[in-house]
Amino acid sequence: MAKTLLLASAMALSICYSFTKANAFTASGWTKAHATFYGGSDASGTMGGACGYGNLYSTGYGTRTAALSTALFNDGASCGQCYKIICDYKSDSKWCIKGASVTITATNFCPPNFALPNNNGGWCNPPLQHFDMAQPAWEKIGIYKGGIVPVLFQRVPCKKHGGVRFTVNGRDYFELVMISNVAGAGSIQSVSIKGSKTSWMAMSRNWGANWQSNAYLNGQSLSFKITTTDGVSKEFDGVVPSSWGFGQTFSSSLQF
Repeated sequence: MAKTLLLASAMALSICYSFTKANAFTASGWTKAHATFYGGSDASGTMGGACGYGNLYSTGYGTRTAALSTALFNDGASCGQCYKIICDYKSDSKWCIKGASVTITATNFCPPNFALPNNNGGWCNPPLQHFDMAQPAWEKIGIYKGGIVPVLFQRVPCKKHGGVRFTVNGRDYFELVMISNVAGAGSIQSVSIKGSKTSWMAMSRNWGANWQSNAYLNGQSLSFKITTTDGVSKEFDGVVPSSWGFGQTFSSSLQF
């Protein structure tokens, strides 16, 4: 009887532990790809981008960023994801820096170039998994003259300073909210918005990290409910005060 109770207790603890771990984003396995670079030595050419983060210096992403090929970008759903990238020294000892790695955040899209073959200029053509990295990040793992190097990558948890940020753009009856500085999984699965005078309303992805609502929310404090792509949900109650205006950014104290 005692053995049965102990076994049942162990199983219950195991189930509870598994459930807890399922809500914590963990690194993936390693996958082969290739990487090039763009944006100049100061990464000034990487600003803006298809995720909509704008000035990557002021939004905290810096120069450790990359544009993802179609196979990785997932129509913008991968914006904010973090990847650890290692140059595959065994495959290219001439242009790889041995043992070096860098962790980047996905901030842009590398479009396909169907006029060029996949192995000679069409690096971002489907179905290739490719990273067009900010030059300073790329030079952490590769030698400049190489231009393109084979890499190994894994998706890893994002580590960010401070809380999640909300930039409210748009106009009356059209709130376009750019959500940035997301830790953990980094990428967002769904967002809901709530005014101080409304109930919760689902938002839709407009493009990249920009989510839209078609409600009239002027003069109301705004709350958000975010679920990241690993299934973790958090509520950001009243993070945007009722005095908000279009074009303003508000930082929360909450993080994934």
